[in-house]
Amino acid sequence: MSDVSIHNVIIIGSGPAGYTAGLYTARAMLEPLMFAGYMSGGQLMLTSDIENFPGYPEGIGGPEMMMQLREQAERFGLKVQDKNVERIDTSSQPYSVWVEGEEHKAHALIICTGAEAIWLGAEGEDEQKGRGISTCATCDGAFFRDEEIIVIGGGDSAMEEATFLTRFASKVTLIHRRDVFRASKVMVERAENHPKIEIRTFRQVKKWLSNEKGLSGAILEDPRDGNTEEISCTGAFIAIGHKPITSFLDGQIETDDSGYIIPKEHTMTSVAGVFAAGDVVDTRYRQAITAAGMGCQAAIDCERWLEENIH
Repeated sequence: MSDVSIHNVIIIGSGPAGYTAGLYTARAMLEPLMFAGYMSGGQLMLTSDIENFPGYPEGIGGPEMMMQLREQAERFGLKVQDKNVERIDTSSQPYSVWVEGEEHKAHALIICTGAEAIWLGAEGEDEQKGRGISTCATCDGAFFRDEEIIVIGGGDSAMEEATFLTRFASKVTLIHRRDVFRASKVMVERAENHPKIEIRTFRQVKKWLSNEKGLSGAILEDPRDGNTEEISCTGAFIAIGHKPITSFLDGQIETDDSGYIIPKEHTMTSVAGVFAAGDVVDTRYRQAITAAGMGCQAAIDCERWLEENIH
């Protein structure tokens, strides 16, 4: 007989979705266990100021908000371990979750592992993340009023971000490494026709430049011949896509071609008793407030499922 204790619910991942799910399941007396990951807190740990989350009239730092969400959930009984889940097994009840070689069991799982933005990996990038370089125009665009900024990418999201950022910036330069765009024709035309947007093709960022205030510009390289030039900017938005953190699922839960979890019944996945919330599901909004809302929904769905099927 296994001596592994069986939990009602294990939450995998943290961030606004995970901590909200933890808060709701803890208040429902389900004694949830969370594996928050080595980088607990998710994408917002890279966001210096959050001004669009209700209830913070002066704004709040991303890491500070995540600490507050965690403390609130822990006050009601959420147990958190800052460890990564290596794999799960949903072939039989209760489900198994392996963390650092150790097996844990639970009747229900809530997956909130999120999606990570794909970064360029150019020289100087790590130092300027959150100090001028961002992957979310909706989150950070308002910090660049009347400044010159650049957007990197060639898909619909890059065009959307460039167009959105014209509300704040004095000029937006859209940089793409080729002269063919993945974006829809209407989105490209909208960007091309905007008086504040300049499109520069056959350009890629080789190096980010900075001063004591933060980002100051970039060295651009022509991938065809290696020629370089310098561009000044105080803000940069990388819009080359996101990738969901779902490789640990190993195909046991249905995902789309990009790896995002497909919800089947409200927040429940293709496996009964396994729920998902936040950016690991959401390819459209990707906001802290929507992730928190989904975490609430997943927790309520999970509580009802446990009542009907386990307890």
